[in-house]
Amino acid sequence: MSQGMMEPYAGLISFLRMPFAPSAEGLDIAVMGVPFDLATTGRSGARFGPRGVREMSLTMAEFPWGVWPWEYHFRDEFKVADLGDVTGFTAYTDRMMPCVEEAADKVLATGAQLLTIGGDHSISYPLLRAHARKHGPLALIHFDAHSDTWTDEDLNHGTMFYHAIKEGIIVPENSIQLGMRTPNPDKHGMLVHDGLECLRTPAAEMAERIRARVGDRPAYLTFDIDFLDPAYAPATGTPVVGGPNVAYARDVLRALRGMNIVGGDQVEVAPHYEGPGQITALAGATIACDILYLIAEARKQRG
Repeated sequence: MSQGMMEPYAGLISFLRMPFAPSAEGLDIAVMGVPFDLATTGRSGARFGPRGVREMSLTMAEFPWGVWPWEYHFRDEFKVADLGDVTGFTAYTDRMMPCVEEAADKVLATGAQLLTIGGDHSISYPLLRAHARKHGPLALIHFDAHSDTWTDEDLNHGTMFYHAIKEGIIVPENSIQLGMRTPNPDKHGMLVHDGLECLRTPAAEMAERIRARVGDRPAYLTFDIDFLDPAYAPATGTPVVGGPNVAYARDVLRALRGMNIVGGDQVEVAPHYEGPGQITALAGATIACDILYLIAEARKQRG
């Protein structure tokens, strides 16, 4: 192997071939998985998302220069590691929530920041709780085909942002949702740009709308893979046609460089609905890399 390159089909599987670590002590950024999908309202399977995303991240970890088109490798400037998966809840939503919240609290208490790979979208709720405890009420930057703000006291992957707003950990007037392609009767004060608006709006302009909405408030970025059209991400629990492609999503994300993004997640990859090529997991891994870079860039800007 030349120049430190590693074949993507060999070796142990961690996110982007990061070293594994037992805790976030001494790290700048940590990655952890949450293999959970029992809060889905449709097709299950996202419990295998962390494994699938990690596997496809190896295709980018082959190169020691970083992830194209970012001009550096974040590990050259930051201490990063994969913490593995949060476990201990098996088949119980009421156990998953405190397990994930406690795990995130421990990471954030060290001063490290956190990228999480799901799992269904309900995992964002305990992650938001932990991040709000650290940073105060948060702006939400939400990429999805669904609003996940249904007014319902039950907690599932379609209601958790309603609960987060109700709890005061999300600031609606600084929050934005992009890509919605299902009925959204109550926006709960958040700005919504649906799928058609995304398709009609250049990525740079959409990024400016996000910046204008969020401002300098600490922001949490969550990316449901079904934001993408099923042509690019078929392996997910609730696919909806009419979404953007991966290149558009990445252009928007990279244009958010320098925003105060304190944490994020990539969720809802369900690998066993995949066809040949594992394109959904590859898209998820690539998007997760972009979120990691955004977290790193924000950390760099804060000094």
